[in-house]
Amino acid sequence: MAPITEVEGRRVALSNLDKVLYPATGLTKGELLHYYATTAEVLLPHLRDRPVSFLRYPDGPDGEVFFTKNVPPGTPDWVTTAEVPRSEGPARMVLVQDLPSLMWAANLVTEFHTHQWTAADPAEADRLVLDLDPGPPATVVHCCEVALWLRERLAADGVESYAKTSGAKGLHLLAGVRGASPERVSEYAKALAVEAERALPRLVVHRMTRSLRPGKVFVDWSQNAARKTTAAPYTVRARPAPTVSTPVTWEEVAGCGRAEQLAFRAEDVGPRVRDHGDLLAPLFERRRAAVLP
Repeated sequence: MAPITEVEGRRVALSNLDKVLYPATGLTKGELLHYYATTAEVLLPHLRDRPVSFLRYPDGPDGEVFFTKNVPPGTPDWVTTAEVPRSEGPARMVLVQDLPSLMWAANLVTEFHTHQWTAADPAEADRLVLDLDPGPPATVVHCCEVALWLRERLAADGVESYAKTSGAKGLHLLAGVRGASPERVSEYAKALAVEAERALPRLVVHRMTRSLRPGKVFVDWSQNAARKTTAAPYTVRARPAPTVSTPVTWEEVAGCGRAEQLAFRAEDVGPRVRDHGDLLAPLFERRRAAVLP
């Protein structure tokens, strides 16, 4: 029987704490849960009020990896859920609103992925995201070059952007927006990707076609679509090592000369948060959210 832990007055079953999830580093499930417990202060604001998709890997990243979008069987009745629109009809998804819900969800062993809108208003996007994905031999170093160009281009439209590592190979650029549907944000993001390809033709591609991507950075604008989700800030990824989607400063982006400089693992995040706080906190300031041109 799984041990029961009380978290802020809720009883949460936490199982297989000694199980090694990441053989390459020896990270156990208990250590993964400890990471989420100690990072909750900066992680939860990025999850709260957003329907969450779980990319689960209960036997580690080398085992079965699968998405769970609907409320999983056995979800405690105190976990908040919300009805969300889908093309095939409404569905019910989890909202990770507090520490007990986070620890329950983390016990499933999952990456956290969120939409660019909140459950209260799925018709209005409040985030713009550009996923910069390098095609080998390109690396995150090339993503940084593209990110700096996009930052300046967004600023020209009055859009303030922020960067985080994807926790995989590339970078994510995020911005707060208001007054636009997901369709409008997708349209704007695609236009930016096309413009970036024209400005940096030897470095950027805006189409997903695999044959076009070797040695270039794919600027994925499509994650702004209402149905799409993106890895949340501070989520641990189902990769060979416990890498984390980590907010970074623009100074770090500009100074990146080696991919290793922007490769952060779970053990790196706590010290960074103590030094910087949440570098993405401005995304929650409504006054900074941009109205797209």
